[in-house]
Amino acid sequence: MKIKLFLSAFLMMFVFGSSYASFPVDRPTATAETENVSANDVVKTQAMSTPVARAGNQSKGIAILLWFFLGGLAAHRWYLKSPVGWNILFILTFGGLGIWWIIDLIDIFNENYPNANFKSDFF
Repeated sequence: MKIKLFLSAFLMMFVFGSSYASFPVDRPTATAETENVSANDVVKTQAMSTPVARAGNQSKGIAILLWFFLGGLAAHRWYLKSPVGWNILFILTFGGLGIWWIIDLIDIFNENYPNANFKSDFF
């Protein structure tokens, strides 16, 4: 009983800890606003974000792998930026009893998935 409680607590900490790490982080860029600062002294930082958060950077191959291995948890739908409510409904109905799951695969293959901008390469 103690081991089950320990493993459940560990899994919860892992899930919550990894979910915070997946959100994009925007960092402001520094600009030279005064005449005393030269362009070489200014350190410019780029906006950092996760690859999933960038528009048009969704891979068809990764979507298919997510569909195959984690399709019941709607991982491919989260990756392709489907609305949250529909993703939760997908999970609760077991992928529309498998029908929505198959339709999602067909839409991914045809690159006809709503809100998805696929890259030109497969992976």
